[in-house]
Amino acid sequence: MNPLQKELIKATIPILRASGEDLTNYFYSRMFKHHPELRNMFNMGNQANGKQRSALANAVLAYAENIEDPSVLIGVLKGIGTKHRSLNIQPEQYKIVGTHLIASIGEVAGEAATTEILEAWTAAFHELAEIMIDLEKDLYKENIAKPGSWNGWRKFVIKKIVEESTEIKSFYLYPEDGKEITNFHPGQFISVQVFVPELNLLQPRQYSLSSNFNPEYYRISVKKETGISPNPNGLVSNTMHSKSEGDIISISSPAGLFHLEKDSENPLVLISGGVGLTPMLSMLETNLNSFQNKKTIWIHGCRNESVHAFKDQISALKNEANNLETFTFYDAVTPENTISNEIIHGRVDLHKCKDSILLEEARYYICGPEMFIKTQYEALINLNVNQENIFYEEFGPQLINLN
Repeated sequence: MNPLQKELIKATIPILRASGEDLTNYFYSRMFKHHPELRNMFNMGNQANGKQRSALANAVLAYAENIEDPSVLIGVLKGIGTKHRSLNIQPEQYKIVGTHLIASIGEVAGEAATTEILEAWTAAFHELAEIMIDLEKDLYKENIAKPGSWNGWRKFVIKKIVEESTEIKSFYLYPEDGKEITNFHPGQFISVQVFVPELNLLQPRQYSLSSNFNPEYYRISVKKETGISPNPNGLVSNTMHSKSEGDIISISSPAGLFHLEKDSENPLVLISGGVGLTPMLSMLETNLNSFQNKKTIWIHGCRNESVHAFKDQISALKNEANNLETFTFYDAVTPENTISNEIIHGRVDLHKCKDSILLEEARYYICGPEMFIKTQYEALINLNVNQENIFYEEFGPQLINLN
């Protein structure tokens, strides 16, 4: 891009701030009209609830604001590229996106979108696409080099289904071909692709691996979302909950940047809300297997005991590991619940267990809904925890950036 084009991109920043979501909403409608087959690759739940257009609007705005030096966005772009690799996104699809994004800018902005501005955005998107294509090429190459790994989709058999709570089921996935499967870092996810009859579409979703690595299978634990009609959000989880042992689904190889540091001996504090405990459980199991004397704190919050998944497993791990301390928060308690230092009435409040979690050089991992992450992150900052030691992941398109 030349200097004049960069100035033209920066001149559109106020428009993107004011109308970015209108633009991205129009873009998706336009692209799906011309390429309905892409609906099989996009999460239609996030299309319906607006998260996808918000995430794209934020990304376009961030790129415009940093057009002089896009390298500052490399961390965010790597996260996007990692998810793209898990969804088997290919270079030719960037051409489709670029065509409809530039056309959308022209059609939404009208006379304000001069020929020079459209040419500037065409050049800007081309540069961004090249960055992403090169980045993802390296990710595909790195992934396929790992023993037992694969690019794209691979068929797995659901050999066992376990009810973990009134709304969460675990699925044990074995490779249909019986061949080796690749290892993963605790905290990573796989993409699952299933056919959803209500949409007449294949739909991908990301689910965290919820156990330490077993060379025979992967385990995911899926919360069944309710109250979905007519919104497509939740249709995949309901489809998964209708599956039976012996059914076959397609999955990608493990991916994700949210995971434990390899061989770290720092104290570990795991903070989860609801089904956000799934990557934490993988972290906890792997951590306890690798570091017998490492101080570990498990903090989990959920609505009540009936939806509290893996409580017996956590209790068993606690009995086996002297270095594990647990705190569980229930929004609502029953007379059968014993309120104690371990079972606390109310939403997760880190100040109630600050004496246990404020450990020198501890690493803090947070996973759960957007507001849960913000609340716990702010609580840790207020407790003077170094933000460089705080890691978090929001399920779905990334809408928050707290660092």
